[in-house]
Amino acid sequence: MRSTTRKMAVNIACALFAFFTLIGISELSYDNSMDAMDDVAQAQLARGHVQRLLRDVLDAETGQRGYLLTGDTMYLEPYKAAIADIGQTQDQLRELFATRSGQIGTLARLGRTVQRKLAEMDLSIRMKNEGKEDAWRFVLTTEVGREQMDVIRSSAGQLVSETDQQTAHGYAEVRRSLLLTRIGITLVAAVAFVAFWLYLRQTAALNQAGQRQQLALQAERDLLDVQVRERTTRLAELATHLQQVREEERGHLARELHDELGSLLTAAKLDVARIKARIAADAGDLHARIEHLIETLNSGIALKRRIIEDLRPSSLSNLGLVPALEILTREFGQRSGLNIVANLEPAEVDETVQLTVYRLVQESLTNIARYAEARNVEINLLGYKDYILVTVHDDGRGFDPQAVQSSSHGLQGMRHRVEASGGRLDIVSVDGTTISATLPLTVLRKTAPQAALTSPDELPQPRV
Repeated sequence: MRSTTRKMAVNIACALFAFFTLIGISELSYDNSMDAMDDVAQAQLARGHVQRLLRDVLDAETGQRGYLLTGDTMYLEPYKAAIADIGQTQDQLRELFATRSGQIGTLARLGRTVQRKLAEMDLSIRMKNEGKEDAWRFVLTTEVGREQMDVIRSSAGQLVSETDQQTAHGYAEVRRSLLLTRIGITLVAAVAFVAFWLYLRQTAALNQAGQRQQLALQAERDLLDVQVRERTTRLAELATHLQQVREEERGHLARELHDELGSLLTAAKLDVARIKARIAADAGDLHARIEHLIETLNSGIALKRRIIEDLRPSSLSNLGLVPALEILTREFGQRSGLNIVANLEPAEVDETVQLTVYRLVQESLTNIARYAEARNVEINLLGYKDYILVTVHDDGRGFDPQAVQSSSHGLQGMRHRVEASGGRLDIVSVDGTTISATLPLTVLRKTAPQAALTSPDELPQPRV
């Protein structure tokens, strides 16, 4: 977990480094490019002003010479326009070169030379206007004007050369900025690619770890499911075994009561009958006491018979399922006062299913008598091709099956007995209570939990 967190932190750090590096390179390149372009624009503007100043000086000289040679004042128009423009151009040049100490001297020399040239041209024109022909001709033929123009051209050329250098330097700065941007973007792309590769690798590792964890969890769930099924199987087998043991103990106790207690009660009844036969008729109340003793013995024999029938119904093994249920419902109705209606169809089932049906009806009647506060009970036994359907319906107050089943051992035992026989038990408590059991004609030869899990779903839903 720590390794994963550390790798994730490295990936985030690489991504942040690439992000801020790209922003830094972009801003630096932008600033350098803008400064270089400003320098180029200023250099181009200065070059234009220098060339304009040189052109104005040449225009002024051309107009001055044309006027001197022809005397036509028309030539003074370009001269005057050039003179006016020269002053404005010089002001603009001084403003542009104010921060360039290396070019201030050249600009100053150019300005002084231009002023001397302008003064020389103005002097020749004034002498022309004053009629001093020899004087202006002398000035015109001297080398002073040509020398001044050479200085002006030289100074202007020097300024133009310096502006060209400045322009070239600006373009070089732009190219360097672009190159820096390309290198930075390439490096950032490489870092981003490495970070993305690490991210993909980390994601793959996390996916593999998640898959391994899922497999481990699935294996644990499968193991728990197997253990739960095994324990459920053992518990179901134990419950089935306990029911079988209970039935066997009931059968053993019924046989003991029938053989031992029945023999004792019968012998006592015979002895009392012999004693009664030998007592004289005038024995007083002794006859009454003997009659009461005989009735008591008869009641004990009847109670013994009823207990034996409850423990192990002999009618079930001797008469079959339907007669045994008829006897059970008739005697239970007489004892409890319930109005029991039994609709019983003959069905060929084995002993285990017979006992299951008998105990189901017996337990249902017992619960109805104890809790339902019912008056009428309807019992149905319907036989089909592969299964039988047993329903017990009462008109009592009902209950919540979901709330009662978990705490009712009688209902739980009833359900387990039915499911152990390969059937399904359904309880519906609406307008009374209906308990229905769907059972196969023969018990499936499976373990109890397998029968409970598979067989009931293969049987049709009961009609209640």
